[in-house]
Amino acid sequence: MQTTRYCIKTGICLTIIGIPFGIQAIKLGIATLAPFGRTIEETSDAGSLLNRIFNIIWLLVFGWEIAVAHLVSGLILAITIIGLPFAQQHFKLIPLSLFPFGRELR
Repeated sequence: MQTTRYCIKTGICLTIIGIPFGIQAIKLGIATLAPFGRTIEETSDAGSLLNRIFNIIWLLVFGWEIAVAHLVSGLILAITIIGLPFAQQHFKLIPLSLFPFGRELR
């Protein structure tokens, strides 16, 4: 379900201004498809002014919706024992979905 949303959000790559946001949406979509065995790491330019501005714009436009979707999916999956590992991965992706600029899932 989240992967479909990320694919739709990559449509913003059609504009020059939207390319950085589309790249982050693609990165999050790939992380949603295969999150196991990966950790969130900050890049060397995580604290730059441009990344902070982009993170604020992302949070206001896309991030809160994606974070809520991961939270709800994680809570639903946490109901069963089989869903616990998947719920843990959804909870791991919440910080990345809120502030994706300057962070990577490796």
